[in-house]
Amino acid sequence: RVNVVESGGGSVQAGGSLRLSCAVSGYAANDNCVAWFRQIPGKDREGVAAIEVYTAADMIYALGSTYYSPSVEGRFTISQDKTDDRINLQMDSLTPEDSAMFYCAVHSGVCGGHWPESSEYTSWGQGTQVAVSS
Repeated sequence: RVNVVESGGGSVQAGGSLRLSCAVSGYAANDNCVAWFRQIPGKDREGVAAIEVYTAADMIYALGSTYYSPSVEGRFTISQDKTDDRINLQMDSLTPEDSAMFYCAVHSGVCGGHWPESSEYTSWGQGTQVAVSS
């Protein structure tokens, strides 16, 4: 069973930065897509960023392509934390429109053709709240 746990949300002023972390264990496949989504109450989940992750024995040994929503490209960066294999989302130049609940999700397989459809991701974390004030 794939276990996904997010951390790192919080409150920040516009123009500030936050880094979210996603800890994944129990990868079900060797090729995986780890993605960040966000959701505002009353709206559908929006794909924010994704990265292809290649694993063996539940450890990341290589990374593949990254994908970004046009609304965050150039401001957000998805990457691997080499010290503990977490998938981080570095968010810079935040605006109030970035305020949302952020979720990490895992798809067993490469991202291409599945990003950013939330229905393609079977393992989800509980979410972490991001609030950006003006």
